[in-house]
Amino acid sequence: MRSSGSGKSGGRGNYRGAGNNRDQKQGPGRPRKPRPEERRYDVGPGATKDGPKSGRGKPKAAPKGGRGRTAPARSREYEARIEERNRERYAGKKQVKLPKTFPGAEQEGERLQKVLARAGYGSRRACEELIDQARVEVNGEIVLEQGRRVDQEKDEIKVDGLTVATQSYQFFALNKPAGVVSTMEDPEGRQCLGDYVTNRETRLFHVGRLDTETEGIILLTNHGELAHRLTHPRYGVRKTYLAHIVGPIPRDLGKRLKDGIQLEDGYARADHFRVVDQMGKNYLVEVSLHEGRKHIVRRMLAEAGFPVDKLVRTAFGPIALGDQKSGWLRRLTNTEVGMLMKEVDL
Repeated sequence: MRSSGSGKSGGRGNYRGAGNNRDQKQGPGRPRKPRPEERRYDVGPGATKDGPKSGRGKPKAAPKGGRGRTAPARSREYEARIEERNRERYAGKKQVKLPKTFPGAEQEGERLQKVLARAGYGSRRACEELIDQARVEVNGEIVLEQGRRVDQEKDEIKVDGLTVATQSYQFFALNKPAGVVSTMEDPEGRQCLGDYVTNRETRLFHVGRLDTETEGIILLTNHGELAHRLTHPRYGVRKTYLAHIVGPIPRDLGKRLKDGIQLEDGYARADHFRVVDQMGKNYLVEVSLHEGRKHIVRRMLAEAGFPVDKLVRTAFGPIALGDQKSGWLRRLTNTEVGMLMKEVDL
């Protein structure tokens, strides 16, 4: 029994010795195969120094061309010093690319396309196209670049040569019916111009007057300077009327009106006269003049021997009545406003 036990013991000893002999047979010149406990493992979240937390524990292959060593972890203080050094190194080299602009862009004001859009010339994109087409000028200079800033109180803006009303001005044309008084309010309770412009944001006033029985176009606005110039004799804004008279009329009636008719307050002259239509003894004539005196057309024709049965003003300067119905109020277009301002050098 003891001899068999000693034999098993000897067998175990021989097995260990055989393992040592294999290590020795590799020789000093050949690399020794690492044992499992010497192999390198990935170190990640949840891993331990003995190996990964899960998985089969395969060793991580060393990168090609390297020695198979992992970079040592750097402290936060070291990282902060590197970041600060890089910040100091590139602080002076960082350049900001400025947008394309023009000389004087630093001035205060609003962008030109925004002002034009608010004035009613379309969307901002449409207003930018107006600028690209060289149709906009500021203070007499055509704008060729986008981004121009303007001061609405000081700068004069024009589109196609017509001044733009950039402030909150309102301009209307009313086809005044007969029997309406040319005032915004009437203490006697008669129908007046104010009855057609209720619920407006600002107070409007009429440009000139029309006789109570005279129909036709009359302008309403809150632009005081424009209204003053349109009615001032210095600017001579032409007004056109259609008058119904009873003939027959002589051929020289137009010449007499152009040469001047003597009235109690001085001579009155017509700029233009023509016969529009005739039906028997009924004549429809057109008279244009820049006079602004009271009842001027009625008085001139009556003095010439042809009292007026019906009178309609069809145009005030460049603004025509057209097919606007009696009693209708319409807002003037930007082009019409610009034409009015050009008429009186605004």
